[in-house]
Amino acid sequence: MSEYVLQAEDVAIHYGGVKAVDGVSLTLTKGQIRGLIGPNGAGKSTVIDAITGRRRLTRGRVTLGGIDVSAMGVVERRMHGLSRSFQRTSIFGQMTVRKQVELASHQMGVADSSADANAVLQELELLHMAESLGEDLGYGEQRRLDLALALVGRPSVLLLDEPMAGLSVKESQDLARHLKALTSRWDVSVLLVEHDMDVVFGISDVVTVFELGRVIAGGTPAEVRTDARVREAYLGSAA
Repeated sequence: MSEYVLQAEDVAIHYGGVKAVDGVSLTLTKGQIRGLIGPNGAGKSTVIDAITGRRRLTRGRVTLGGIDVSAMGVVERRMHGLSRSFQRTSIFGQMTVRKQVELASHQMGVADSSADANAVLQELELLHMAESLGEDLGYGEQRRLDLALALVGRPSVLLLDEPMAGLSVKESQDLARHLKALTSRWDVSVLLVEHDMDVVFGISDVVTVFELGRVIAGGTPAEVRTDARVREAYLGSAA
């Protein structure tokens, strides 16, 4: 059994002469949060697409718990425990919170979708809003509902693409708190693409820095903050 719940090795995605991602390798261990940062267009979201099977690899390999999933589609990888969220929420405004989560759980083949939904909603402090329509939730609550939909069936790996986008400082802090708690209580490993540096450096165990489709630095938040290449490429004087 591999020590890594997720391993991407030499992942590359080329479009003709354009190297959107070029030789990226990264890992996740059980319960770990890895933050991915870098300028716009650096390839962060493309890497997530590659890992989840939404983009065909030019070269490289992706494994989950030691199982090679490189040839699997999106649904197969989800069934193997790999889930994700997108920059835009995917909730249904005219459906109740509970119904949405139960439906997602049922589609995952969970035997008791009601119990699964209750557990997810309770974990994300949405159980008291279970009968509310999606459109009646505040934006921060809609973001948590979006996370709930990604958590049905207890995935082992969660890939999040800018989950704090559009949130207030307090809402971002609340969502970050939930993410940190999930890694310890549910043993979920998180790959987090996020522009909010306070969030990334506050909850990540390790941080990977992208520039022009390549990894230019990595390490603990403290190590990355003091890396001269990172300061120059992304963080600037704010580091």
